[in-house]
Amino acid sequence: MARIGIIGSQGRMGQAIAAVLADGKHECSGGVDKGENPEALANASDALVDFSSPGALKDNLHAAIGAGIPILIGTTGLDESHSAALDNAAGAIPVLQTGNTSLGVTLLAHLVKEAAARLGTDWDIEVLEMHHRMKVDAPSGTALLLGEAAAQARGITLGENSESGRDGHTGQRAEGAIGFAALRGGTVAGDHSVIFAGEQERITLSHTAENRSIFARGAVKGASWLIGKPPRRYTMNDVLGLE
Repeated sequence: MARIGIIGSQGRMGQAIAAVLADGKHECSGGVDKGENPEALANASDALVDFSSPGALKDNLHAAIGAGIPILIGTTGLDESHSAALDNAAGAIPVLQTGNTSLGVTLLAHLVKEAAARLGTDWDIEVLEMHHRMKVDAPSGTALLLGEAAAQARGITLGENSESGRDGHTGQRAEGAIGFAALRGGTVAGDHSVIFAGEQERITLSHTAENRSIFARGAVKGASWLIGKPPRRYTMNDVLGLE
C-alpha cells in the first residue's frame, strides 16, 4: 500500500483525505499542521498531499525534495513566486499542482478548453462559482483553473483578459474577455459553471460538488499515480490521460 502523508491534516480537506485513506487500500503515514516540520513526515511517506497554506509551500517542497518523493499541491491562492518554486522543485521530484482535485472538474476543464477552441471571440465566456461562507479567496482556484483552460484554448493570457468584481458604471464588456463572478454562503462545497454566451444562444458547462470527499478521492488518486513518475510538473489531466 502506498504511504501518503497529509500536510494540513487538521483542515477540512486534510480530514477528508484521512477518511479516504482509511479505505484499506492506502496507508496514511501521518500528518502535520501549521508550525510543524514536514521533513519527518516526508521521510516516512511515499508521497505527500499538501492542502495547507501558500506561506508553507516552500518548506513543504523542500521536505519532499529532501525525501525524494512526489508531492501533490492542492493549496489555492498561490502567486507567481510560488509557481517559480514549483517549477524548481519539479526539476528534482514529480510535482502535481492543481486548483481542484476532482476528477469531474478535471474533465470539465477539458470540455471548456474544447469549447473555447472552437467558438470565436464573439462568444463571451463567464465563469460563475459558489462556495461556503468560510472560503477566504476569490475567484476560487477551480474558477481560475477553468478560466485558464479557456484562455489557453484561445491563445491569450488570462491575467490580461479577465474581468471580475463588476460594480457601478463599468462600461461595456471587452471582446474576448473572460469574466468571473463569485458567490459565498452556507455550506456549499463548490459549484462551478462556465457560460459561453453567443448571439441568441448559450452553452453552459457545469459541475456540482455535493461533498468534499470527491476532492479527497481525487487527491489520493493523484498522489498515488505520481509515485514512480519522473521529475516534472504534472496536472490532473495526466492522471486521467487527457491531452
